[in-house]
Amino acid sequence: MQYRIVLCITAILFTANLAQPALAVLQFQKEFVKLYVGDDKESDWALEVKAAKCYICHQGKSRKQHNPYGVHLLPLLDRKKDAKNPEKIVEALESVAALHSVEGDDSSPTYGELIKAGKLPGGTLEECKTEPENPVE
Repeated sequence: MQYRIVLCITAILFTANLAQPALAVLQFQKEFVKLYVGDDKESDWALEVKAAKCYICHQGKSRKQHNPYGVHLLPLLDRKKDAKNPEKIVEALESVAALHSVEGDDSSPTYGELIKAGKLPGGTLEECKTEPENPVE
């Protein structure tokens, strides 16, 4: 009997240690949705944003990896300090929306233009799900 209890506790502790904490911040995603989707819940754009979830800013399996859009947001927001500051989150989203999607190419669309066109700012969902070529350690 005691053996089973110890085995169960060990299994629970082992499983809990396997789970990696997500670095994505739900409040950041909520502000993105509020700003760019609004009350629209049925359009293709709204469904794509809903399906993208963390992939709006992140890339690959590790939440330490960011797509190009997320790379621009990273220095503007602190996940601990800014999570409860919707004004700062919106300010950061709007700042990044003004940037061109291809660094150094002023003829490329801005992130805001991509969003207005109904495209995810960091690339397609499939692109964001692929592992980045140069992962962050």
